[in-house]
Amino acid sequence: MPASYAYLGPEGTFTEVALRTLPEAATRELVPYVSVQSALDAVRTGCAEAAFVPIENSVEGGITTTLDELVAGQPLMIYREVLLSITFALLVRPGTRLSDIKTVTAHPAAQPQVRNWLNRNLPDVVWESAASNADGARLVQEGRYDAAFAGEFAAARYGLEALETGIHDAENAQTRFVLVGRPARPAAPTGADKTSVVLWQRDDHPGGLRDLLGEFATRGINLMLLQSRPTGAGIGNYCFCIDAEGHISDRRVAEALTGLKRICLQVRFLGSYPRADVATADVRPPLPGTSDEEFVAAADWVARCQDGRF
Repeated sequence: MPASYAYLGPEGTFTEVALRTLPEAATRELVPYVSVQSALDAVRTGCAEAAFVPIENSVEGGITTTLDELVAGQPLMIYREVLLSITFALLVRPGTRLSDIKTVTAHPAAQPQVRNWLNRNLPDVVWESAASNADGARLVQEGRYDAAFAGEFAAARYGLEALETGIHDAENAQTRFVLVGRPARPAAPTGADKTSVVLWQRDDHPGGLRDLLGEFATRGINLMLLQSRPTGAGIGNYCFCIDAEGHISDRRVAEALTGLKRICLQVRFLGSYPRADVATADVRPPLPGTSDEEFVAAADWVARCQDGRF
């Protein structure tokens, strides 16, 4: 039996479409799960080799359900990411007209991406969230709701028709998905990589966030995502989910993580992996003084000073 990949189901989600773009997906059994939590738990318990879940969209930022699951519980690691352009269709049972629609459903992350369209076309509709966009389509099929926002490709799977297509409030909207597995050695750097971490401060103090970000800034490391998430320890207690350019094997990234480990209460490494938004490894060079060669040369100089060879 082939190894399995868990993903946010049921069948017909954008997650499934994005997962099938990975070459290795063709050699795995793809198993849908009802939630991000259950898909990630399948990896933690050994029921799946990896899980594929959404983590960020270009309209609302980080998907909090996924971030919170990666922050808490047994550690997991990101190995790959995929970007997928997103447009929605309004799926209905055959014969339904726009004027018939009183209730609509979709995944919570879909609402910000279709909010303006809803206000213009269905201002009095009642919105209720579903576990996924495809699950919303299933609920429409069962008669629970009048319509669902989902991919047009889900219509045939659930016996529905697309009453409206090409729905999106923001042009070129994208969702980022990640392949998550158990911790292991990161893949070799490609020159166009991303490193993800979660940081917990030792205490709340003026300039605390500046101290964390300074570890990246002084080494010329660009940040691609910064999102705070509550720790559950009370109002005002947050951890920080960060995506940074570079790979943990890069000297400047390794030194930044070393500095963060010194000053943070806790650091959770979520992986170094190839960026999906770069076709080749030809990316912007580091700032002066932040290349691996310059870090090595500086360390050698300190060592010579310590030996009296300066």
